[in-house]
Amino acid sequence: MTPSERAAAQRESLRALGPHLTPEMISGTTALCAAALDPGLLEGVEVRPDLVYGPHERHRLDVYTSGEGGGRPVLVYVHGGGFVVGQKSAPGSPFFGNLGGWAVRAGYVAVVINYRLAPESTWPGGAEDIARAIGWVVENAAAHGGDPERIFLAGQSAGAMHVADYLAQPGLHGPHGRALSGAVLVSCLYDVGRATDNPMHRAYWGEDRSRWAAMGSLDALVELDLPLLLTVSEFDEPEFLDHARRLAATWWERHRDYPPMHLLSGQNHLSPIYGIGTDTDVLGPLLERFIAAHARPGERGAR
Repeated sequence: MTPSERAAAQRESLRALGPHLTPEMISGTTALCAAALDPGLLEGVEVRPDLVYGPHERHRLDVYTSGEGGGRPVLVYVHGGGFVVGQKSAPGSPFFGNLGGWAVRAGYVAVVINYRLAPESTWPGGAEDIARAIGWVVENAAAHGGDPERIFLAGQSAGAMHVADYLAQPGLHGPHGRALSGAVLVSCLYDVGRATDNPMHRAYWGEDRSRWAAMGSLDALVELDLPLLLTVSEFDEPEFLDHARRLAATWWERHRDYPPMHLLSGQNHLSPIYGIGTDTDVLGPLLERFIAAHARPGERGAR
């Protein structure tokens, strides 16, 4: 089967699983993407796990590096999980080692972080943890072959919302400033005041829905002076498609220009990240072009 044939078959399989994050959709997507990964993706990659970036037991990160040379762009990844679950790695799972292995092959250093979960950590706890992690990367990137002047921050789903909050709140950035060359948001909710009322959202944003609107990132992102790569998937949950539409409309109203939003054809909520490193990968090529365009040595996005 050729890569194009595999992509067509994957598209139909993902379509059949449906857009909603049911146990069947999650397990089906996980199995489909795991089976497509190159088992040798981590060959030649040094994995430095569970490095400490803060005082909480969840303040841990994994570094993926070639162990050779230096001055490489650094890709920092923040996992999803509805604010209440998720982790940077798990025994027997290829995720998110697939992202780390892909990044090293592409010439980067990858940093994959854990963060505190709700309900223990509520808004803006995720952004506060990202600030700690970015501070750690600035101070330690060079020791792992990375360039602290070329840091890219990416997140998916709840992780994307934490990244968006970090971008939207300069008061959290700390002594290093924002310290980013660009940011990537994969399937993000931007207009929190319009977010679905469910237990996971209440665990992070609180029981008082009247306060949610002030926790949104849409307005700040539309005015942000930083290169962005934004994506939503064809088979994403409708809420994520609606938020992407609202951001695009607001961006157009403000700038008379289209935002850097990409619709990932044939993908669902999980598959863009889980599929990085496969021969049907759609997100990886976008990331490579984005990083290449904004990773010029000595030039970092405005703080």
